[in-house]
Amino acid sequence: MKILSLIGRERELFHDDISRNEDRLSEEVSQSRFLVIGGAGSIGQAVTKEIFKRNPLKLHVVDISENNMVELVRDIRSSFGYINGDFQTFALDIGSIEYDAFIESDGQYDYVLNLSALKHVRSEKDPFTLMRMIDVNIFNTEKTINQSIAKGVKKYFCVSTDKAANPVNMMGASKRIMEMFLMRKSKEINISTARFANVAFSDGSLLHGFNQRVQKLQPIVAPNDIKRYFVIPKESGELCLMSCIFGENRDVFFPKLSENLHLITFADIAVRYLNDLGYEPYLCNTEDEARALIKTLPHEGKWPCLFTHSDTTGEKDFEEFYTENEVLDLDRFDNLGIIKNELKFDHDQLDHFEKNISSLKAGKKWTKETIVDLFHSMIPDFGHKETGKYLDAKM
Repeated sequence: MKILSLIGRERELFHDDISRNEDRLSEEVSQSRFLVIGGAGSIGQAVTKEIFKRNPLKLHVVDISENNMVELVRDIRSSFGYINGDFQTFALDIGSIEYDAFIESDGQYDYVLNLSALKHVRSEKDPFTLMRMIDVNIFNTEKTINQSIAKGVKKYFCVSTDKAANPVNMMGASKRIMEMFLMRKSKEINISTARFANVAFSDGSLLHGFNQRVQKLQPIVAPNDIKRYFVIPKESGELCLMSCIFGENRDVFFPKLSENLHLITFADIAVRYLNDLGYEPYLCNTEDEARALIKTLPHEGKWPCLFTHSDTTGEKDFEEFYTENEVLDLDRFDNLGIIKNELKFDHDQLDHFEKNISSLKAGKKWTKETIVDLFHSMIPDFGHKETGKYLDAKM
């Protein structure tokens, strides 16, 4: 199955930029030591493979998912084989004392890339998962930056999200606040980051769910009113590595995607996906109808689908990679844009946020409303949309 054609594209987005800079990219990677945090997720695996195939001196990969880490190693061995450099994986939680001991035992890296994140909008439905999102997306990031500074790391890269530009959900807002904390630390270490689109068929995504539904003989459900930008996993890895190696301090890289050429609905992708498998989508009116018809329609070359309007909390009407107040460099690369940031942050504001979160956790009691109010104090124009409906309540 060709993912590019499913998202409505014929060629890889960064092909020319990578080709033009390959010699410099490969030379730098081959002379450098890398730590990839969150390396067993979809983006982390893509980044790890982009580094591995350019023969680094050292490549250590950390992730909490033991199973995904095993698959990453099998994938790399099957695709690329072996390198002379030090390649190791570690099934560790970066918030743990074991991870701290791991860093303390060595920690000698030129580049640290942090791809760990709670990325789902559905994770804001309850106050407990929301607090973990804050820990993972903001405070674990600051912790690993501090460790990188202490160990003399040359460059720290951290992935952000397009949803951090004018955020309307807590996930995007957490990444925007993370960017504020990154800004403060950029006084002590070079930092670059990236905002980019949905990664097509990444773990846990709706498109990945299409695979699961077909394997489990279940209906496919998708919104038909939301258009999104997509990159393929390889492109996500290329974007992160280009930002890490070529980004200047405080740079944010993003893909140049055209609204006319690259926006596509989930329902449109579902139709392409099923056609590619040899099925004709059969549009149903209710969940019950879709569940009932899955028992018979596939034998007729049809697949029951439920395409609906989106009404869940946190869905953004449109996607954007930058705001009107951000300064852009659109000339350096063909298909990569760069947000150029000056050093600007409010130290008291960041301390206020940190102290309030610490106080809430110490008391072991908080509400989502309290956290939303705290986010508003950090992002005054935060356009949080609370509908009372969440994805977990849908098929």
